[in-house]
Amino acid sequence: MMQSSYAKKDVTLLLKDISGMVTPLPTKERERLIQSGVHYSQMLPLEYKPSSDYIKAYNFALKTYSKTTANAVCQVAEKIYEKLKSESEIVLVSLARAGIPIGILIKRYLDKKYSKAVFHYSISIIRDRGIDNNAIDYILSRHKSSSICFVDGWIGKGAIQRELTAALADYKEIDTTLAVLSDPANITSLCGTHQDILIPSSCLNCTVSGLLSRTFLREDIISPTDFHGAAYYKELQEEDLSLSFLSSIEQYFDYNTTLQDTTPSDYTGFMEVQELSTSLGIENINFIKPGIGEATRVLLRRVPWKLLIRQGEMENPLLAHLLQLAKEKNVPVEEYPLKNYFACGIIKNLADA
Repeated sequence: MMQSSYAKKDVTLLLKDISGMVTPLPTKERERLIQSGVHYSQMLPLEYKPSSDYIKAYNFALKTYSKTTANAVCQVAEKIYEKLKSESEIVLVSLARAGIPIGILIKRYLDKKYSKAVFHYSISIIRDRGIDNNAIDYILSRHKSSSICFVDGWIGKGAIQRELTAALADYKEIDTTLAVLSDPANITSLCGTHQDILIPSSCLNCTVSGLLSRTFLREDIISPTDFHGAAYYKELQEEDLSLSFLSSIEQYFDYNTTLQDTTPSDYTGFMEVQELSTSLGIENINFIKPGIGEATRVLLRRVPWKLLIRQGEMENPLLAHLLQLAKEKNVPVEEYPLKNYFACGIIKNLADA
């Protein structure tokens, strides 16, 4: 089974360990390959090494927004329980890797509050490639389909929700509704909030995700009978903040949480992305990454064109880590009348470079 810095009781990783089998590529080289047609899942990125200033920004985010994140965990955990309380067990299936720490937090909340068996698996889903069917079949051989709930960190514009629904079209009995902490795209009611909140784990890569890489799928390494792959970055053990992130959030759990209504509004994130595409003259909407979490990813592991900040929010401490990254990477920052989101990262079209 896959190595990680997480405890086995917290998560079962249905991933093939490809550590040392793939050479990670620098960001610019990887971006050029992606834009020339090589799928991102066929490569591993070099992990961003945070500067001391950026770690200060992360620690500020963790201190300031742990309670907000914990409140969202409590909300969505209660909704999952309400949905599955008639089942004999709850089976959380988090989407690697951003969903893993969220799945662990939800499991810990449910384990402590309710006397019901809670299992947590993490599997790979890859945009334009689908879900790991071997992992799904593994889970279904051990649990009822009606007890499954998929978990991720947040929803940007909804691409992964659409991918999940399409990938499981042949598994009619599985509910593909995604449970997330933050859904500013207004896609799911199974969320902690529809606000574009700062989830501190979005600020870092593997060092807040059990030292795991992004998931990997290439036929010379991943056979038809394998799980999708991931690498374990053992060399970053001294920099690993995965467990401290979990404890920082868990200390704020409120086990007397009152459920809030999270009915999505009619104005979806995808609508806003389409408007941005027209306004900015961007033909490929995959270059538009809305939301704090997605904008952070663009700055950490893609080649950014610019960072958009909602009008009047430049001084918002929610966005301090984004502005620090933009400063370090010389990325232009512009105010923009965003509606659903506080920030939006735009990937540079290298054909224009």
